[in-house]
Amino acid sequence: MSMREPFEQAVARHGPAVMRVCRAVLRDPTDAEDAWSETFLSALRAWPDLPASTNVEAWLVRVAQRRCVDLIRRRSRTPLPVEELPERPSASGLPGAADGLWDEVAALPEKQRLAVAYHYLGGLPHAETAELTVSTPAAVRRAAADGVAALRRGRIERPAPTRIPSPEGADR
Repeated sequence: MSMREPFEQAVARHGPAVMRVCRAVLRDPTDAEDAWSETFLSALRAWPDLPASTNVEAWLVRVAQRRCVDLIRRRSRTPLPVEELPERPSASGLPGAADGLWDEVAALPEKQRLAVAYHYLGGLPHAETAELTVSTPAAVRRAAADGVAALRRGRIERPAPTRIPSPEGADR
């Protein structure tokens, strides 16, 4: 049975190789240093349980690769600040509204519209939505599912717009 070297020696011996991997993957020196630090923090936690026969350099490079991927994913989920938000015109007059979506939601039958609004848009559980609509959770669940299915199909029958009659003689 061979003895594994102390962790500090492993850092000194394999640290430069790990840093080269981090720099090659991440390009940004600050990100590379962060990944290098996270690599050795992870390695330190796992060090006591690491089998003595493990190829330490290969293992550390693999840990570094995973930390780099984690950092890339974390950075991709972080919003980037911008000077001004881009304008998105909306035909419905609601800022940021998807054109036609609110019209389609409004055209749903009342039970479906309320179930979709309270559950999906308001985030209420089906039980609370049922209390608000004086219904049962099962009925709300069904109405919400039917409403979402109708929205996905895009086949909501819209009533014809009603024309308001003009006063007599105004059309002439």
